[in-house]
Amino acid sequence: MTALPDLTRASAYDYDLPPGLVARYPTERRDGSRLLVVPPGAGPEADQPIEHRSFPDLLEYLAPGDLLVLNESRVLPVRLLGHKPTGAACEVFLLRPVDGPDGTPDDLLRWEALVRPGSKLKPGRRVIVAAGELEVFIEDGLPDGGRIVRLETSLGADAALERYGRIPLPPYLERDEEPEDRERYQTVFARVPGSVAAPTAGLHFTPELLERISRAGVDVTRVTLHVGPGTFRPMEAERVEDHVMHAERWEVPPEAADAVARTRARGGRVWAVGTTVVRTLESAAAGDASDPADRTVRAGSGETRLFLHPGVPIRVVDGLVTNFHLPRSTLLMLVAAMAGYERTMEAYAQAVREAYRFYSYGDAMLILPKLPSSRVSAETSGGPAQAPGTA
Repeated sequence: MTALPDLTRASAYDYDLPPGLVARYPTERRDGSRLLVVPPGAGPEADQPIEHRSFPDLLEYLAPGDLLVLNESRVLPVRLLGHKPTGAACEVFLLRPVDGPDGTPDDLLRWEALVRPGSKLKPGRRVIVAAGELEVFIEDGLPDGGRIVRLETSLGADAALERYGRIPLPPYLERDEEPEDRERYQTVFARVPGSVAAPTAGLHFTPELLERISRAGVDVTRVTLHVGPGTFRPMEAERVEDHVMHAERWEVPPEAADAVARTRARGGRVWAVGTTVVRTLESAAAGDASDPADRTVRAGSGETRLFLHPGVPIRVVDGLVTNFHLPRSTLLMLVAAMAGYERTMEAYAQAVREAYRFYSYGDAMLILPKLPSSRVSAETSGGPAQAPGTA
């Protein structure tokens, strides 16, 4: 048996990906992707083989009484191209909204941002994006070279960004925004503006598939985590423990916390659509961390820097729908925490061999829970168990 690499090193999460497997455009249909089904690396399902399915087959693995949790954050077009009053071209990339000077939310008017050319756009300067409708005032500099900027607009920040901003496509797509990206780099359930990158696991869902899932007796609820630009950054530290996670804003509304509680009470399983949902629910975990059976989620909001990797327990989420992630990324480490390191790397090796499409516009992976039945209480009481996929 091959010895495991040192899982405390970022190099353990490296893999070779042929450039041709990076999906630069979406599939014709949202749910037209393939689905790699991965049994967990531990528990009663550990000896089951990896399966190659289509995304709509997801429904076969959900059971009545389960809960599907979506991230309803909406991507904002945060790339702003403009010019200085002198006419010189420049660019502002909005990274994350910040509160106003008095500490209260500022309706997406105040942002942490990157600017180009940085040497010319000092505090006090302004960028004209659309004369009379949208200008960017540089308020302050940041130690890392970024800026605090304020949008000055007669339209309202959200409307101005939708009209004049550009979608911040991931750098690995190696192309500029095209018309279809406005729709396809957004989930069909996106509602709350604030992300600068899509929660990509949700891109595969159609309204029709969500309706079929609901009709099958699976509850659906929503949380919010606004994805920041750090999601694209590979780890620079070699030791996992030395990595500092980027902060992202999250919210779990009371109805979502209640849905998790009801699901637990009836023996159902909690499925996260995307690593963003995992980080949100695990950030909101309110139970006794020393008690694996206490999987309470509290309603609330805040910022999280939670870093989930092998060795850190996943307390709330049972199953995960996700895309394929970059080598040496914190997202790949989260997947390994869910499925087990060996099973995760085996799945990625199979995906490469079978020419799956990778990254944001790519195919999906389904990590199955350790317990195959959503009716755990029925099994333990001697009653009939509800098998997955019998909806």
